[in-house]
Amino acid sequence: MRTVLDLLRLLAERADGDASADELERAAAELASEPEAGALALRVLAAMDAGRRRESELAALVGIARDLASESDTGSVLDTIVRRARALLGTDVAYLTLYDAEHGDTYMRVTSGSVSRRFQTLRLPLGAGLGGLVAASRTPHWTGRYAGDDRYRHTEAIDTAVGEEGIVAICGTPLLVDDEFVGVLFAANRSARPFTPDDVALLGSLAALAAVSLVQTRRLADTAATLEALRGGGARGDRGGRRRARPVRRRRAGGR
Repeated sequence: MRTVLDLLRLLAERADGDASADELERAAAELASEPEAGALALRVLAAMDAGRRRESELAALVGIARDLASESDTGSVLDTIVRRARALLGTDVAYLTLYDAEHGDTYMRVTSGSVSRRFQTLRLPLGAGLGGLVAASRTPHWTGRYAGDDRYRHTEAIDTAVGEEGIVAICGTPLLVDDEFVGVLFAANRSARPFTPDDVALLGSLAALAAVSLVQTRRLADTAATLEALRGGGARGDRGGRRRARPVRRRRAGGR
């Protein structure tokens, strides 16, 4: 028969990483004489594991930020964030759409884990589907079963692409920098999955990193293009100046 002391010992070992959660849960269940102590032990276990998970996620986010800081190409930034989102949330698919101000919609830019060509080239009008609603409202949305979820405005194009990809559960969050809407980052599963508030918050942190990195790389690219144009103009000016200077030198030579 397990005792409260056994339970405390297992909690201490769990804190040191020497005991498994399953072992502690079994010990709590066996403590029939002190059910309240068993319930409290399980609450402590859940808090410990949640703290460990948050520490692990924070370390992962720091690593991702470091990786993104070393990228100067927009495509590399987006590939990195989508790939890491899929790994960190443990989903079957992750993808990112970018906002097209000219067309007033978002278009698929990067995917990880996708197999459907139709899905990889999908465009989402603002307000249509889960992603279109995220884009229009600029707030996160998620569902454990997208098909048949009447909170979203279903279209044939979106439903066909999602069905071809086999996606069931979707979580999407906006990419925002200040008031600028950049796009939407998604994590999705091919089986029913109730996304938790922690999942949504984690995806939101990744989206924030992606948005800032994307805007920075775009600004760097714009600055580089401007400098290149100035160099080109300066070079043309130098050549013109040299051409104008030659006749002057010839006149001086003739004067002698």
